[in-house]
Amino acid sequence: MAIRNSIESWGWLARLLHWVMALLIIGLVSVGLYMVQVLGDDSDALLLRYELTQTHKSFGFVAFVLALIRIGWRWANPTPTLPDMPVLAKAAAHGGHLALYICMLALPISGWLMASASPYNDADAYIQVKNMVFGLFEMPDPYPKGDEELTAFLGAIHFYAAMALVVILLGHIGAALKHHFVDRDSVLRRMVRG
Repeated sequence: MAIRNSIESWGWLARLLHWVMALLIIGLVSVGLYMVQVLGDDSDALLLRYELTQTHKSFGFVAFVLALIRIGWRWANPTPTLPDMPVLAKAAAHGGHLALYICMLALPISGWLMASASPYNDADAYIQVKNMVFGLFEMPDPYPKGDEELTAFLGAIHFYAAMALVVILLGHIGAALKHHFVDRDSVLRRMVRG
């Protein structure tokens, strides 16, 4: 079992990063939507939202670090070739992967900046919510004073990047299933078994 990729298959590290990030992203998007769309505004919900937000921020940091590792690993290794397919399908595959990587970076960066700009993170706020990663260390704070407009703007970027990621992921999953069940090629098998 090779660690490095080849032009025929993905190495075990690329596969591990792929599947760990897939689970992490699905979990982050699910928790994020639950926090924003489902939880109410009563005191119990606010306490749960606070706890989930802190956990969400921590796992968002992990997702960002893994995305950087994944991008670095992809640049340092060959990418397995795609099977024979139309030029537009290959372009869509490359564009979809590029869009996934952009979203994997845009989501944690916009989330961090949104939390940093939040009035709840303001040094003068009654309730100061620091950007902690699993309670171990604090993220740098580029916005020492809270700004509701900036928070709303960054929140919109974060939300729409999450929605774009969901749509792109659905397309990615659909394409993988098409390759496996319709085209009967090795695209999905290479990401599962190498």
